[in-house]
Amino acid sequence: MTSLVAAVDCGTNSTRLLVGRGRPDGGIEVLERLMTITRLGAGVDRTGRLDDDAMTRTLEVLGHYGEVVRAHGVERMRATATSAARDAANSDEFLERATTALGVRPELLSGDDEGRLSFRGALSDLDPTLGPFLVVDIGGGSTEFIAGPGEGEPTGVLSVDVGCVRLTERFLHGDPPGPDELVAAISLVEAHLADVFRLVPGAREATCLVGLAGTITTVAAVEIGLATYDRDRIHHFRLTREAVEDVFRTLATESRADRLHNPGLEPERADVIVGGCCVLVAIMRNFGFGECLVSEADILDGLAMSLL
Repeated sequence: MTSLVAAVDCGTNSTRLLVGRGRPDGGIEVLERLMTITRLGAGVDRTGRLDDDAMTRTLEVLGHYGEVVRAHGVERMRATATSAARDAANSDEFLERATTALGVRPELLSGDDEGRLSFRGALSDLDPTLGPFLVVDIGGGSTEFIAGPGEGEPTGVLSVDVGCVRLTERFLHGDPPGPDELVAAISLVEAHLADVFRLVPGAREATCLVGLAGTITTVAAVEIGLATYDRDRIHHFRLTREAVEDVFRTLATESRADRLHNPGLEPERADVIVGGCCVLVAIMRNFGFGECLVSEADILDGLAMSLL
């Protein structure tokens, strides 16, 4: 029997765990997948440091994940930290404390490495003939753009400093945000997209846009109207550009209190979802994609696959 592996991702907005074993086709049979919004990156864009309360929240979750991993008898584990930790002057303190809580030291990933792992995970159960692909991973502090064919290595990778938490903290202060705030957030994303067009070989030639992470799965859940989260209905759901624009208009014009009434929107994500939508709508408008293929397989799956 294939040995058990575990992957942990300490992101800017959420902290996640995957426990699984390898499948004969090279993919991952998932035994446990957990996600907790800990907002590790709260305030990092402004202060350049990880907040003490944010670290405490995240470390408590990592302690719990360590218990889950040990209960499963996992033999190999890999943990990573991404945008918030990359930007923070005190990331070493967090990584040391995370090592104690979890049992392994999280690797501080570069944006390039983050993108490559996300690409591998996203394509693990996709028909390669749907490509060439542009995989977009919208995180809390950064967004990764990865272009490539259905098999093999990506042709181009770029990580840019726009994400749902970073844009919210920098621009979206109203409740709901004002039109000028939304324009400023989208304009920043569009400025970075010029770099994607210029620096990511294969991005213009992609025929299939694949979207990863909480912003995109949440927009899909709101579009479907999921009162209870259902991974099977989200995974590989085809999210049209019209649906993205409609969900964006709805969420961006509601106060946080009203936003909470939308089925599919987690309360912990209600304050940053509009910032994430700014990234997604800018991508679909500027690249001209008519739809986005939503994937629940992402960096966690890529991390786990790297251990097999």
